[in-house]
Amino acid sequence: MFNLALLAARPPDWTHEQFITWWRGEHAEVTYPLPGLRAWRHTAVSSALEPRSEGWDGLSVLSFDDEAAARAALASDEWAAAVRHVGAMRGKRIALLGDEREMFRA
Repeated sequence: MFNLALLAARPPDWTHEQFITWWRGEHAEVTYPLPGLRAWRHTAVSSALEPRSEGWDGLSVLSFDDEAAARAALASDEWAAAVRHVGAMRGKRIALLGDEREMFRA
C-alpha cells in the first residue's frame, strides 16, 4: 500500500468533538469518492504522549495500491472537492506520502 497520512488540528473556535464529528461525517462523505482509495483509517487523538506532541486532534491514513494511484487521486476532481470542502477552516495539518510496510502483526 501507499499512504497519504494527515495529522490535523481543529480550528481555534471548534471543540475536539465538533472537529471529529465533522471529519468522520460531513467531510468523510466528500472524501469517500476519491478514485483508487482502498482503505481509510482515522484516529481521534485522545491525548498526547509528551508535551511536544500536543495540539493535534486526529490522524487519517488514506491507502492506495501504489504511488501512481495516490498521485492520480490527488490530481482528481474529487480531491479538489475535498480541499474545497475544508475551505478556510483555519485548522492546521501535516500531510505526508509514503510506502507502507507492515512491521508486526499479533
